[in-house]
Amino acid sequence: MEKYLSQLNDAQLEPTIQIDGPMIVIAGAGSGKTRVLTYRIAYMMSKGIDPFNILSLTFTNKAAKEMKERIATIVGASEAKNLWMGTFHSVFAKILRIESERLGYPSNFTIYDTQDSDRLIASIIKEMNLDKDIYKYKQVRSRISSYKNSLITVRAYFQNPELIEADTMARRPRLGDIYKEYVDRCFKAGAMDFDDLLLKTNELLTRFPEVLAKYQNRFKYILVDEYQDTNHSQYLIVRALSDKFQNICVVGDDAQSIYAFRGANINNILNFQKDYDDVKVFRLEQNYRSTKNIVNAANSIIDKNQTKLDKIVWTANDEGGKIKVHRSLTDADEGRYVASTIFDNKMNHQLQNSDFAILYRTNAQSRSIEDALRKRDIPYRIYGGLSFYQRKEIKDVLSYLRLVVNPADEEALKRVINFPPRGIGQTTVDRLIVAANGYNSTIFEVMKNIDRADVKVNSGTKNKLQDFVTLIESFQVLNQTADVFELAEHVTRTSGLIREFNKDGTPEGVTRMENIEELLNGMKDFVEGQKEIADATGSLAEFLEDVALATDLDNDKGDPDRVALMTIHLAKGLEFPYVYIVGLEEDLFPSAMSMNTRSELEEERRLFYVALTRAEKQAYLTYALSRYRWGKLVDSDPSRFIEEIDEQYLEVLTPVEERRFNPMLDADIFGDPEPNKIRFKPAKQVSIKKGAPKKEPTKFQVTTPKNLKPVSKSNGNTNLFDSKLAVGNMVKHLRFGTGEVLKIEGTGADMKAEIKFDSGGVKKLLLRFAKLEVVG
Repeated sequence: MEKYLSQLNDAQLEPTIQIDGPMIVIAGAGSGKTRVLTYRIAYMMSKGIDPFNILSLTFTNKAAKEMKERIATIVGASEAKNLWMGTFHSVFAKILRIESERLGYPSNFTIYDTQDSDRLIASIIKEMNLDKDIYKYKQVRSRISSYKNSLITVRAYFQNPELIEADTMARRPRLGDIYKEYVDRCFKAGAMDFDDLLLKTNELLTRFPEVLAKYQNRFKYILVDEYQDTNHSQYLIVRALSDKFQNICVVGDDAQSIYAFRGANINNILNFQKDYDDVKVFRLEQNYRSTKNIVNAANSIIDKNQTKLDKIVWTANDEGGKIKVHRSLTDADEGRYVASTIFDNKMNHQLQNSDFAILYRTNAQSRSIEDALRKRDIPYRIYGGLSFYQRKEIKDVLSYLRLVVNPADEEALKRVINFPPRGIGQTTVDRLIVAANGYNSTIFEVMKNIDRADVKVNSGTKNKLQDFVTLIESFQVLNQTADVFELAEHVTRTSGLIREFNKDGTPEGVTRMENIEELLNGMKDFVEGQKEIADATGSLAEFLEDVALATDLDNDKGDPDRVALMTIHLAKGLEFPYVYIVGLEEDLFPSAMSMNTRSELEEERRLFYVALTRAEKQAYLTYALSRYRWGKLVDSDPSRFIEEIDEQYLEVLTPVEERRFNPMLDADIFGDPEPNKIRFKPAKQVSIKKGAPKKEPTKFQVTTPKNLKPVSKSNGNTNLFDSKLAVGNMVKHLRFGTGEVLKIEGTGADMKAEIKFDSGGVKKLLLRFAKLEVVG
């Protein structure tokens, strides 16, 4: 047996050495599925299977790169280069470039990102004189995206009366016309968006049987990672390619299917055994990542779902600490709690910032967390924010480079035709667009033939347009011999971009220059990296494709020692020693928009399962009793997911207290015949303490999961203006932590205390409002 196979347990070894036929590996969280996939490919190659005949589809480009590197250490780098390995989008973009002429596209077609699509759709809505408040471009783009992922082409749309009626009922009767114009404009510009990479691959394999046969014979062995996250379009591609030999291995975990909003269909993995004959089923159930407490708690959560495959995840790891549950009064308090415990854990256990991750349901939740981390001087990095390649100055440079490769690219041309300013105004651009549509040509072609084209512009403007065409064509000549770094360096200087950004002496301007420098550094690095890849040249076209398909996580550079902040969706596939899951409140997590059906709620539960299983050593669950939403402080209830965890795995850090209030109405009004006794009282909350009035006020329980048992009860006063607080006392405050009383002044309700807190700074607090606990 090969030496590397000895690193596998029996459950991992079985699917690794099973080569032929259809098979599914149901892999629990942290069970080593990436290792199985990697070693399986290495094993297949060691048995004489040509790497050119293996197709491996992964969830991220980063995962594909890491797998390829591990395979290279086993079978050698030269052979590993020949594997077809990457995401659906990157692999099928490669196939589409090879076969593009069959679909009428140039091989150097542009890949539009979301921002490009948004700009084009916004332009179309404007040109059609439609109400932009009804036809919101992002909603239109999302609708078009869902059509494409469901394989509803423009032709299929207009043949479906139900879809047309649905859009009419939504007050968007022209949506089909926008869809058609968008598809036509992309085609004319030689561009595909992300959804096209799958839709056009399906078209290619359906319309051209010889192409399907070619790739069926090419990919005799197919492996698909994260199969539970495939959508209908991806499913059909895999089915078509694997149909001849049926040597297909899919790996996934139904409990981690969390992308339904993006079109993922959990039924693809649930029904896999119905799609193929004699499917072999393997289960990876041993978790190597997390402690027993975390694994068992996650099991108790996912067990509540009805739609699932059978498996029992277990671990031989240590028991570990219980999952800590913390309640805060507000989201700001929640942020301070998270920051202070990260600080304490770092100090007490000699940990790095990178050992911590803070996961949330929505990006908006990061603000209060960021504020608290900054005040503690804890460096952090937000994932999923504005990607490096989406910054304005970077898009400007890339738009010039996209024009070099594909001068038909309308969005790139509109972006840079007058940047830096060269006297070509929006009116001229609008006339060029109208002329291009009239001639059924591209804007660039109209500009090249501006002397013959019917465009009303003066001679000065004509000269400027011709100068711009000459500039781009000169870049095209250089592109024939230069690598991407040499070309970009020339373009940024000659186009005037560097001069334009240098003019801006503000800190923002300096940052833009630094970003362009970083882009050039990245290009140099790319050119060097491409030398290691078979058939790669380090050309501009290769770089642009790499950028177009990159994700924020694929391009994770810079200081690695930072706390990670990200949505749970982005955390998929990652792991951290300490994980904080924040904002565990009803209508936030689970989301208010995901509780209409059982399937939506089960997806939210799977999302929580994913979040919890990112933790290796310790997990924290936090929630707030009130949170700012749209500028208003609203009350919150703890998430049902906390209650669904078996209480033996939880440690509740804050006691469950009763909130009490005096009724606004005196009870006597309903029974006392004397009308002069009717009176109103102001509502006020009273604390639970000795000396409370004998008359018991009405009370109600804060809605808190029934199994959240308090670890300890506070013995201290919560309101100390009438207590014997003395200078030198050590006190504890909910927000500021522990501190020493330096000075007391005033009397009665005006009594104040000056306190020096350990977290830094001296605070003067009015004791009738300050909730202090004397701790020494």
